[in-house]
Amino acid sequence: MPKVSIIIPTYNVEDYLRECMDSVTRQTLKDIEIICINDGSTDGSLEILKEYADKDPRIVLVDKENEGYGVGMNIGLDKASGEYIGIVEPDDFVPLNMYEDLYNTAKENDLDFVKADFYRFTRNCENGNMELIYNHLDSTGENYNQVISPFEKPYITKFIMNTWSGIYRREYIEKYHIRHNTTPGASFQDNGFFWQTFMYAKRCMFLDKPYYMNRRDNPNSSVNNKQKVYCMNVEYDFIRDIFMQKGNEELWDRFKYYYNYKRYFSYIFTIGRISDEFKREYVERISKEMKRAVELDEIDMNVFTPRTQERLGLLIKDPEGYYQKYALFEGTSEAAKVRKLEKELSEVRKSTTFKVGKALMLLPRSIKRGLKKNK
Repeated sequence: MPKVSIIIPTYNVEDYLRECMDSVTRQTLKDIEIICINDGSTDGSLEILKEYADKDPRIVLVDKENEGYGVGMNIGLDKASGEYIGIVEPDDFVPLNMYEDLYNTAKENDLDFVKADFYRFTRNCENGNMELIYNHLDSTGENYNQVISPFEKPYITKFIMNTWSGIYRREYIEKYHIRHNTTPGASFQDNGFFWQTFMYAKRCMFLDKPYYMNRRDNPNSSVNNKQKVYCMNVEYDFIRDIFMQKGNEELWDRFKYYYNYKRYFSYIFTIGRISDEFKREYVERISKEMKRAVELDEIDMNVFTPRTQERLGLLIKDPEGYYQKYALFEGTSEAAKVRKLEKELSEVRKSTTFKVGKALMLLPRSIKRGLKKNK
């Protein structure tokens, strides 16, 4: 049995795939299984995977028609034979000691899963230099390097959502049949996997050391798809359905407030991601969803910061007001950036400091000279 099975779901990433494959095949932990799922790529990705598979017997290559991320990941999970399972996105890469370090930590502490901090990066096309941003899973720093039960500390689900910065014990993945959503055309199915791994785990750990390198400059990444408007909503319906299954009542009662905390911020992320033309309609949709959660006593405002409480309250009571005050300024589109700058400029002009400064500029020169002399 391999110590770790590493699943690489692949679709049209020929520009980044070699860097990814080199980082995985050269791991200091040699006893690994590498499962590459080609999801109907139309570029040169399959040929690259075949090239690596011909040279490395640890690689299991599955070539299939395009059915989406969730289906491909589930095939990888079904085929995995390792003691633990890791995930690497094909446009990312990992340092050579990552899986050895994670595996040793998992074994020493008998963990269902272990996760570590990570870097997000972009690469300059002209000189190849990388810009790195360190991402702390736990912003408080209070929950690192200790064995944790998610049920006992459900607030840890507020940590940064990702599925690839750690490894998961295959035995518990199979015991609870943890799998990805396979809804056709879906995106962000890693959210469902994330939630299942937390809700069922008994022992987990978070390391305050960065390993995984997460690319943020791939224009074809799902986070950059402006048209997939309701994918996150579908994913959170999938997660809720799992909580609603018979036997999960106690889990739902324990995690429901944090589920809706994560859900809210996932929806806000979506507002920033989608095209401007869909923002008003989307705000109206999520306003109804969050209002319903309040009616069902599934939201605890104390879980949110005071600032977020104000924003969430406005979203629920006045979606049009929320759209005008916040949604128009979310995102990376040029129009959103301009609106945000105009809003900031307007706020500066309304400020007392600006008004006083402007008044001083209009004072006669003789008065200004007098003021200077009296300083």
